[in-house]
Amino acid sequence: MRFDKFDFDGRLMRAVQKQGFTQTTPVQEQAFPGALQGRDILGTAQTGTGKTVAFLLPSLHQLLKGEPQKRPRMLILAPTRELALQIAEEARALACFTSLRVVALFGGAAINPQTKQLRRGVDLVVATPGRLKDHLQRRNLRLDGIQILVLDEADRMLDMGFYPDIEAIVRRLPDQRQTMLFSATMPQAILGLAGRFMQSPLRIEIQTAKPPEAIEQRLYPVPKHLKAPLLAALLQREGVESALVFTRTKQQADILARKLREEGFSLAIIHGDFNQQKRLRALERFRAGSVKILVATNVAARGLDIEGISHVINFDVPEEAENYVHRIGRTARVQAEGVAWTLVTPDDEGEIAAIEYLLGEKVPRLTLPGFDYDVPAPDWAKPSAAALLRKARRKQGNYGRWKSLAR
Repeated sequence: MRFDKFDFDGRLMRAVQKQGFTQTTPVQEQAFPGALQGRDILGTAQTGTGKTVAFLLPSLHQLLKGEPQKRPRMLILAPTRELALQIAEEARALACFTSLRVVALFGGAAINPQTKQLRRGVDLVVATPGRLKDHLQRRNLRLDGIQILVLDEADRMLDMGFYPDIEAIVRRLPDQRQTMLFSATMPQAILGLAGRFMQSPLRIEIQTAKPPEAIEQRLYPVPKHLKAPLLAALLQREGVESALVFTRTKQQADILARKLREEGFSLAIIHGDFNQQKRLRALERFRAGSVKILVATNVAARGLDIEGISHVINFDVPEEAENYVHRIGRTARVQAEGVAWTLVTPDDEGEIAAIEYLLGEKVPRLTLPGFDYDVPAPDWAKPSAAALLRKARRKQGNYGRWKSLAR
């Protein structure tokens, strides 16, 4: 459906046309009517489906219909600073022909410039829960004028332990408001959150737990000690234009980045130990194409919207099957094509079984011709019997959980 089929404010439609949007995505088509009516919305939608515009455009339309105020009228909560910045940038782009004011509040940056922006007056606040609480404690803003609340990536906010902060923030909001909650998954905790904070929400479900069909998925079985050499060989031979590489831990991200640099690759890296300036610099280098590889942990990369990624690479298999779908969804955005590689060690077979059970299909397994898979492991790389037993129990637990959910 075309954007011009909806009765959006003309200034917003100019911005939509400026960005080259013509056809709505499924989540936008389903969300726009209810959102324009002021209904609460509970949406399940993965990264890359257009959900940010799905809640921004009708909300900005509603704000333009109302009277400007010095205090904020809309609040968006997001789990990470990168996602908060990304949403704020998109909001500013859509509001570029209006007088609506947008501010992003997030940790890892100086609080005084944010305070000055708030005191000048703002219509829309995009914030991480922790930094918003800081500003509330300093009495830098009031939330009693909020008409629209959006909780984006709600499942990730709960995973990161933000539930108490969210609850404390929502208690400060007016009871009469519109609430929209978007989540890549819909576990019971999210449904409980919706039951507490929402009124008869319109339920929207888009591409639940299924990656886009345009993604070519591949598994590369490999001994654990040969993962980095195999990845280097794949990057050299496969003509990768841009690759987002996921590791499980910050330490593993640092180790992998060092090994790839030793092989001559130019790359950027982000994880939770980096301050905001370093993270933004790494993202800009990757977006600009000055480096073709970005190594990141899952939490650091959640919500990143980077166009033109040709490859998503799971250097470490995600422990949760849902995260596999979230990760690979960062390629093949909207109508583009993409490739997802996953390096699989013998210890990862439980996680792979859970992923394939969730997908409802087997993912092709490939080997790289000419790569020496028989290089023996050094003594330090050999796991103990106790470690093997713990791994086996965890693998069985992951697979069993997915079987029980399917019944």
